Amino acid sequence: MHASCTNRSGTCGQSGSLSTAESAPRDRLAKREPVMSTSEKMPALGYLPWTTQATLRLLSGSEDISFIDYHIRRTTVTALVHAFLPLGYYIGLALFAPELNLLAVWELTPFFQAVFSICLGLPLTVLLFALYWHYDNWSNHPIAQQLVQLSNGGSWKAVASAVNTEFRRIDKFASGTPGRRFQSATTAQYLNINVQRVERYLSDFKIRLNSLEYSDLRTKLQAQIQNARNIVVRQSLSDQFLEAFHHTVSQNPVFHPQPHVELDQCIGCMQKESNVKLQKHCEDEVQGQEGQADPAGPTCVQCFCRPMWCLECMGKWFASRQDQQRPDTWLSGKAPCPTCRAVFCMLDVCRIVPR
Repeated sequence: MHASCTNRSGTCGQSGSLSTAESAPRDRLAKREPVMSTSEKMPALGYLPWTTQATLRLLSGSEDISFIDYHIRRTTVTALVHAFLPLGYYIGLALFAPELNLLAVWELTPFFQAVFSICLGLPLTVLLFALYWHYDNWSNHPIAQQLVQLSNGGSWKAVASAVNTEFRRIDKFASGTPGRRFQSATTAQYLNINVQRVERYLSDFKIRLNSLEYSDLRTKLQAQIQNARNIVVRQSLSDQFLEAFHHTVSQNPVFHPQPHVELDQCIGCMQKESNVKLQKHCEDEVQGQEGQADPAGPTCVQCFCRPMWCLECMGKWFASRQDQQRPDTWLSGKAPCPTCRAVFCMLDVCRIVPR
């Protein structure tokens, strides 16, 4: 996969290149507040009037339970609704303009007869396609045909079941919110990731996402992303802190567990093996300028918990316990142990190295 990037204020001409155009004056944009449209969850809570999307959800089922089946039905219903729109416009024009006599088809001019034929033939054609897609339990639907190419000779329903299970995972990667618009005084960097298929009979596609979501996407991918042009990807504040957290922990003393001790999976992500242990290595009391204890936080204490966390989850926990309005104090801050609540600082986080 190759990555190229785009700024909100300008687009790149070639893959892997970044161009920055002159943005609007900051003093004008600084007065603007973030503008967000209504959330798609609001109609389901009853706070907004009934919408077309809510009607489609009623006819198509739940997206959270059956992702593939929902979108198969949604695309079919959407195609039918759009196909009937011209006929609805024609009937509406005939009702509100009776002087045109549009319902007397045999008396119309050839032009209006052709328009009526198109308005009537389009929904009938789409209806025949919908019946064809529905035949054999939606096996002829374009989405099902795409999944057949990924089934390795098996059934497309097996691929659909795997996608449905993945979508129900609570830790799935989701980029953006449909129907949301956001205005900000600062520029945003967007990445265009070209996904090249191993199978030659499958076409390539692109993924466009905000650079702040790039690190979350990388953790979910099994293949590596090749940065062909060495693009500098803008990191979020959390990613910058995690990088500094990893660098600080790498300089701390290591912890050697007993040979018979088996390390469990991290209880934070359940994907990595526990690889850090809290061992008190800082001074017993941090002294201020006048010889008194620093009131910034409590004194660190020894943690007696067994290793149950990985380095990344421990860094995220540490960042979540800091003052979010003062990120400049995060590196010198303290946090309670997520298990026993013993206070620790970054100097107390030790990497686990087997003997």
